[in-house]
Amino acid sequence: MSSLNLDDFSDLIERPDSGVRRDAEERRERLAVPPGALGRLDELGEWLSAAQGAVPVRAVERPRVVLFAGDHGVAELGVSGRAAGSAHELVRSVLDGASPVAVLARRMGVPVRVVDAGLDCDPDLLPEDVVRHRVRRGSGRIDVEDALTPEEAERAVRLGVAIADEEADAGTDLVVLGDLSVGGTTPASALVAALCGTDASVVTGRGGAGIDDLAWMRKCAAIRDSLRRARPVLGDQLALLTAVGGADLAATTGFLLQAAVRRMPVILDGVVSAACALVAQRAAFRAPDWWLAGQVSGEPAQAKALDRMALEPLLEHGVTVGEGTGALLALPLVQAAAALAAELPERPAGSGSDAGEATPAEAGSGSVAAGDGEAR
Repeated sequence: MSSLNLDDFSDLIERPDSGVRRDAEERRERLAVPPGALGRLDELGEWLSAAQGAVPVRAVERPRVVLFAGDHGVAELGVSGRAAGSAHELVRSVLDGASPVAVLARRMGVPVRVVDAGLDCDPDLLPEDVVRHRVRRGSGRIDVEDALTPEEAERAVRLGVAIADEEADAGTDLVVLGDLSVGGTTPASALVAALCGTDASVVTGRGGAGIDDLAWMRKCAAIRDSLRRARPVLGDQLALLTAVGGADLAATTGFLLQAAVRRMPVILDGVVSAACALVAQRAAFRAPDWWLAGQVSGEPAQAKALDRMALEPLLEHGVTVGEGTGALLALPLVQAAAALAAELPERPAGSGSDAGEATPAEAGSGSVAAGDGEAR
């Protein structure tokens, strides 16, 4: 019997400060740029201000990319565009600076942290600081067996909690969350289908690596068989992760929950992080208030999960590579929103739509700016 109950997180997670958000909204109304002129950037700035508990909002200066890595036994069925057990190659590409997320992170000056939760490879192939947290070597084939034992599922969730604590303690002020997995979109889709009560065909996509029609059919069948195993344990999130999740998915879920406890904002990447977020929401309904959806990945399960959590993606560029890439592309947008909210000047006193009739002296001072505002 596990000593961990994910429902306990519900009592630990509070929403971002609504009073601070109102103050941020009022400050926005006083800025020289007309309300609404910056579109969604206004909303992002106010959200971040509430998350930080600060008006004006502080700049996002210490972001970090966190990637949980793992292999999934279901990849043996040919449901992925990559060979089963090859997720360590994705990790090596990131560490060598040769993957899309590594290139972008280097350009943006954002550090990347890779956590091996369940890779199926010899630990000697990767650095000690990556593999030292491994819960098990690969996750079970979820169509016919549990992904994890109950003890492994608890260890994986606690691993995610510990990583979130380490990042918060280190001063990380925003996390770009992604995964490095082979076969990971299959359990992610199974989790979304189970939690949303939908059929396998509704959530089955073609994965970041892309698969042909035959592989899609195999993937759909694997998700369908996994759903039969998931439905009996729907009332217990930890049991659900045990049955049809995986070490990396369980760790990601724990990370998301503890990040919300620690009031650390997170940008979600693709279907894997969205599925874990949906599991976390079931445990703690306030937790999604601390997350942003970075991008549209094209995976139907991601769209289903984000809709259920009322999270609207920031970007839609057709990026399907995964690995946190799409979420990292959204980071400059969030940083821009913070900079605009903090640094744009307020209108001079007595100007704007709430001003009364101007005196001649007032009319001569800043009249061009005032007239421009009225014309708009």
